[in-house]
Amino acid sequence: MTETKYKTEKRKAEVGERILITNADYELSDYQNGGVFTVTNSGTIGVELDCGMISQHHEYEVIVGEHTTAPNLYEMGYDELVALVEDAMKALRTRSYKSGYDQGRFDAEIEAAHGTDEKSDQQKRDDIVEKAKKDIVSLSNQHGLYYASKRYLGNEFIVNAEKRVVVSLLRQVSTGQVVGKGITKCAPDDCFNAHIGKAIALRRALGLEVPTEYLNVPQPTEVRVGDVIRGVYTGGKTTYERKIVKIEGGRYTYDSGGFDYIEETDLVIIDDSRVGEGE
Repeated sequence: MTETKYKTEKRKAEVGERILITNADYELSDYQNGGVFTVTNSGTIGVELDCGMISQHHEYEVIVGEHTTAPNLYEMGYDELVALVEDAMKALRTRSYKSGYDQGRFDAEIEAAHGTDEKSDQQKRDDIVEKAKKDIVSLSNQHGLYYASKRYLGNEFIVNAEKRVVVSLLRQVSTGQVVGKGITKCAPDDCFNAHIGKAIALRRALGLEVPTEYLNVPQPTEVRVGDVIRGVYTGGKTTYERKIVKIEGGRYTYDSGGFDYIEETDLVIIDDSRVGEGE
């Protein structure tokens, strides 16, 4: 857990300053040693606090600075650790993206540090996407009709592939009132997948743990029909985004009618949701 340490002075507090209770005459549930409050009125005998209590001058010290220590990982709960790892991975991926650090090298180093298995990155991603699809169905069946709060619920997904965002809204069926909301946003250098996004958003809406594999899924390596790709025009100065509708005869054919020869182009997959492609 993180711990905040305060630098204090022993003097009379002024209105607007924060104080640390160090010598309470009487400790109550909302007023005890270690408590931090803001002064709303200062008098001769004591000060009035934002909690409504009166603190005599000998009971407190005035806060003039503070420092938050690094968290002790061994004291953190499971959910706190998962959230910390998620934030760290997002920061690392964003940093590597902004600095031009090769994403493949980044993923390879992470894999080398944490072990490997016989499956390729594409196979791992395929497995996680399938797990996400089943997770959505399972969670919808388990929570969609009768939730712990005993309110009949329905779930609505809002997918914005352009902004790479998925939202899950839990609504009370009888009134339409939103009683739960979960949001997930794909990192700028990651491939967007609506199925994984839905699973994460739904779990967050339900207040459930998000599996770490959803947050650290490998990037796709095989271009397939239905994928949205980014290519580079000849000269390498501008890019284009297209959806692949056919892979045949050594060519990628796009929904725009154009094509690229497979052996002469290097495409980046930016969306492999393949919604409406039998997946």
